[in-house]
Amino acid sequence: MTQYVVWDIETCQAETSWCTVLELAAIWLDENFKEKERFKVRCRIPQDRVPSATALCINRTNYDLLTKTNLSHYQMLNDIQKKFLEWKPSIFLAYSGINFDSEVLRKEFFKSLKKPYLENTDGNSRHDALNIVRAVFAIDEKIIKSELNSKGNISMKLESLSRLNGFDTTGAHDAMIDTDLTVKLLNLIKSKQPELWEEYLRTSKKQVAEDIIRREKIITIPEYFYGRSRMYCCAPLHQNSFIHPVYMWSQVFDLRVDPEPLFKLTYQELKKEMMKTPKFIRTVRTNKAAIVLDASYGMKADPYNKIDPAIIKKRAELVKSNEKFAIDICNILKEKAEEKKDTQSQEDIEPEESLYAGGFEKLNKDQHLFDEWHKADWKTKFSMLSKFRDDRNIIFGQQILFNEAPEVLPSEIYKKIKKKVASRILSSNKEKWFTIYDCYKEIDDLRVNDDKMFSFESKEEKLRFLDGINNYVMDLEKKYIDA
Repeated sequence: MTQYVVWDIETCQAETSWCTVLELAAIWLDENFKEKERFKVRCRIPQDRVPSATALCINRTNYDLLTKTNLSHYQMLNDIQKKFLEWKPSIFLAYSGINFDSEVLRKEFFKSLKKPYLENTDGNSRHDALNIVRAVFAIDEKIIKSELNSKGNISMKLESLSRLNGFDTTGAHDAMIDTDLTVKLLNLIKSKQPELWEEYLRTSKKQVAEDIIRREKIITIPEYFYGRSRMYCCAPLHQNSFIHPVYMWSQVFDLRVDPEPLFKLTYQELKKEMMKTPKFIRTVRTNKAAIVLDASYGMKADPYNKIDPAIIKKRAELVKSNEKFAIDICNILKEKAEEKKDTQSQEDIEPEESLYAGGFEKLNKDQHLFDEWHKADWKTKFSMLSKFRDDRNIIFGQQILFNEAPEVLPSEIYKKIKKKVASRILSSNKEKWFTIYDCYKEIDDLRVNDDKMFSFESKEEKLRFLDGINNYVMDLEKKYIDA
């Protein structure tokens, strides 16, 4: 029995490692997409974070919502975890969620001493409503109504698609309203393409997606770039060597290309050929809800429909059976990934950015202690931090106490944390996180930019809103200026 959780968040900025969830809404649905329960929660912003004025204008989070909401950020995350655990097992769906909502929630849980991969563990799986919408348009642009954006491409924005298909979008960018719109849009797709619905969702689990690619001789992968959805008819590489050695993504061969001349190339010649465009190797990100469709969809699409099907099948068989070719491809991809790693900045990453650093072994060191830590009172929470083996968890635990119960921290630790927060948010440099001065600049720019009205009905309303955000930032600056 399939259950679904459609959800959305509103945050204080756009950088996933540094932003804060301010609001989350979710709707739990049964196998027929009928609502079982809904959940909405909002919190105050922690006193060690600086918001983006633009983000707050978009989601209409004013001074009072930032500072006077009943729940603290820590309490809100506890409530979210509890509710999502109650709803398992489910397929979790957010609109454009794989690269943002999911990343933010994972990192928020990570920084709050919770298991970060709640959406795709313990029987749960995750998908992306936007990936489904893009696949729909790749198959048939007329299935759902749409409009063109300023670049002349079909707009994939949730508000646009919802409005064009008759749904009331008043109040969009509120978490529950956006969740409702996502449910309605997905339900429309489900009703219009019932035979494809299960096919869209079958790749919500990474292992299932890999098994399909390992098994099939020809697949279709819909992709979206340069404002268009496209179909690619592809052959997976040899079943023993089709997964990227570093990124663990599946690799497939574009069947518009004749593979036989490539088989005759030396390793270095093949490496040069792989640098050219259009690329004959395509990547299927199986851990990011990539959609994998039956071969028939790709074979009907241009330019594959102009190639003799017998030729396409022969190319697929040649690719699928050539293990040396697959090994060479994977080795070249490995070299490229290692070269990229070598050229990346060697600057030390901050604990907040380190979810994916060090692998699962490091991440799992202290997880058996998390439930006990959260159930403890504040004083016991502090004493329990000495049991953690991962230094990041000690840092995160101290940060939680700094925001929630500063009185239990020894004076020297409290002062050390406050000084670190001050050095971050009062920095005049260009930082990874949002600073006081970043926010002041945004406020000043928005005050004079009459083109950016968001959903405000008048300039006076916008200016009052920005004055409130400015007051919040001034209060924050006063709190840390003498740290």
